[in-house]
Amino acid sequence: MAEPLKFSVSPEKERALRQRFADLGIDEKDITERFVRSGGHGGQNVNKVSTCVYLKHIPSGIEVKCQTERSQALNRFLARRILADKIENVMLGKESKEQQLREKIRRQKRRRSRRAKEKVLRIKHHTAEKKKARTYRPGEDD
Repeated sequence: MAEPLKFSVSPEKERALRQRFADLGIDEKDITERFVRSGGHGGQNVNKVSTCVYLKHIPSGIEVKCQTERSQALNRFLARRILADKIENVMLGKESKEQQLREKIRRQKRRRSRRAKEKVLRIKHHTAEKKKARTYRPGEDD
């Protein structure tokens, strides 16, 4: 049996990622991993060391590239997390967290009907009247 991969993250996060892989049915044997030299910020470390991680999940054909951090080990972990997200989106479709969030935002941005607008205005006016009735006016008798 191969030695489990080590990432520079806490054991809890590593365990959670392994559990997520198990839940989604992703096996490390099905992943092709390559290291590429990153570009952009990071100075000499980025220019000399292959910190960019490229993963390909062979059964689904999903590819991921991660170069957000300067550390290769951390990028390996983050790339696997992104890969799990993408595979989950493909498997679950509408039920995925990302899709639910998109739907929620779409509902929030949708224009309200005239009736709904009028209802909101009625509630606002009613609240304003209640607040106005609460104010103390000196000179008035109780």
